Amino acid sequence: MAEVFVTFNDRIAAPDGTFYLARACGRPMPDGRWEGWIEFESDDGTEVLRSGRETTQPNRTDTAYWATGLSAVYLEGALERALHPVRMRPRQVQEAPAFDGPRPAVEEEETPPPDSVINPFSVYRNGEAVLRRQLGALAEWHLVNVIRDYDLSDRPVADLERASTQDLIELIVTSVRERAAAHAD
Repeated sequence: MAEVFVTFNDRIAAPDGTFYLARACGRPMPDGRWEGWIEFESDDGTEVLRSGRETTQPNRTDTAYWATGLSAVYLEGALERALHPVRMRPRQVQEAPAFDGPRPAVEEEETPPPDSVINPFSVYRNGEAVLRRQLGALAEWHLVNVIRDYDLSDRPVADLERASTQDLIELIVTSVRERAAAHAD
């Protein structure tokens, strides 16, 4: 149940010349915390305004403490908020989307081909050193399959089969790094 914590003695003037007496109020929320607001009653008693929630406190004691610390300047601002509350209007969307659907979860290039034992682009996301380490554990024919299946070189397969393990690893890492950089741009 709502209650008044403090009734302020000083009157607060609105821009139109109406004077109000302010009182700090609060109530418990469903989750056990307390919310506080300010009510403003006109001098002649014909009008009572209220602000939106001004505070959320963990308990009644803290809400009462908040109320005792309010300054005249704060109350003037709260009166302004009560007189001119923020009104939210939903934005009307009339634009057409640029695409017919969301981006695919997996890029075509990253779909693992059947002959390759690893996806170098996927491993590269964990770092170049991780890619080099995993490539170093593969046989040369596996490296050639990775190059061929991911189209990492224009060199004929026969030339790739004659290359050293280190040359094949360097070719894969360099190609993956360049494509990843180009894709990031």
